[in-house]
Amino acid sequence: MAERWFPLHPDLDQLRRQAKELLEGFRRHDPAATAEFAENHPERITPAQAALADAQLALARSYGFPSWPRLVLSCRMTNAIWDEDVDTVRAIASQHPEVVRHHAHRNWGPPMSFAANLGRDRIVALLREFGAEDVQWAFDRACLQGRLETARRLYAMGARPQPGAVMGPCETQSAAGLAFLLDLGAEPADASGDRLAPVGMLLQTYCRNMEGKHRCLELLAERGAPLPDTPPMAVHRGRVDLLEPHLRRDPDLLTRTFTHPEIFPGEVGCHADPSLALNGTPLGGGTLLHLCVDGDEMEIARWLLDRGADANARAAVDADGFGGHTALFGCVVSQPYRTGRDKEGALARLLLERGADPNARASLRKRLRDAGDETMHEYHDVTPLAWGRRFHGREWVNRAALALIEAAGGREA
Repeated sequence: MAERWFPLHPDLDQLRRQAKELLEGFRRHDPAATAEFAENHPERITPAQAALADAQLALARSYGFPSWPRLVLSCRMTNAIWDEDVDTVRAIASQHPEVVRHHAHRNWGPPMSFAANLGRDRIVALLREFGAEDVQWAFDRACLQGRLETARRLYAMGARPQPGAVMGPCETQSAAGLAFLLDLGAEPADASGDRLAPVGMLLQTYCRNMEGKHRCLELLAERGAPLPDTPPMAVHRGRVDLLEPHLRRDPDLLTRTFTHPEIFPGEVGCHADPSLALNGTPLGGGTLLHLCVDGDEMEIARWLLDRGADANARAAVDADGFGGHTALFGCVVSQPYRTGRDKEGALARLLLERGADPNARASLRKRLRDAGDETMHEYHDVTPLAWGRRFHGREWVNRAALALIEAAGGREA
């Protein structure tokens, strides 16, 4: 069973070091290394018997490859595709013709599909000449990534939108990919025909591409998706024009907190389980400002603050005493940061400039999804700085935001 996540741009030297470290750990009876050998080595082997080749085999299988040579070949091929090195791809395919049918990456598929993800059109054409048959998968991946020229080439090779095809660009919030598929006649539904599923995907996905998300929601609304007229949905859509009448009707809107079902409505296909709405800092019970921080909605955050929203407004506290965090906490453990946005801590800077307390305190608990550790973790009476420094998922922690908070007087204790 594969346990590790194979990098999209693998470093073979680093993988060799990992194999050596695995062998060393196994020989000194390290529990994690012992478990990895037991799970991934096809034979019962003792630490005294183990050689580097055994560690390499176990490591390769943990990444989803049947052997170390296959892992090495995949490294060479994927790196050549990344570098758009057509000559190397041709050489590998000539020497190992079977490689065009093997997965280059567990999610991105065989080499032609991997190339389609990156819009490497010359490599897509070359691999097709070498007998690659994953035209449909490559087409789906190109649409998911918004690689429209690549998708058109694969369409000419015979690929067609399949049931549920729109779920790919909704996952990545690719408006270009979604519009392309809809123009080709794709049904705005998942493979089971559920027309709410694309909306649920757009709202709960790990991606943070607010411009794409806004346009995707409008495309689905134009085709009958029932988007409720609520303040959280207006933020999801990036529609200040829809927020304004809510504020006129409800002067308390800027201080109101919203439950998870209000932010992620079940009536548009969202899950009841909060952990399946992929984010960093808990969002249920937060204000619209909390939602802006999670969605990287800088323009609406400014609009709210300009109209009197309190940068220190707190989320609701649940029956177990968790919650009460300000939006600044969401700048620290951040889904936008994890997905490549807000690298400079712009949202934290905005909130601090508008009076956010760098030493606000709250208790939070968080269960991550799509992570190595999916257990629930609890953090009691922490400041934003402590929340970030102690958080168990380091790739979610915005270091620029931490630096800004510390510079503003933030403390961990």
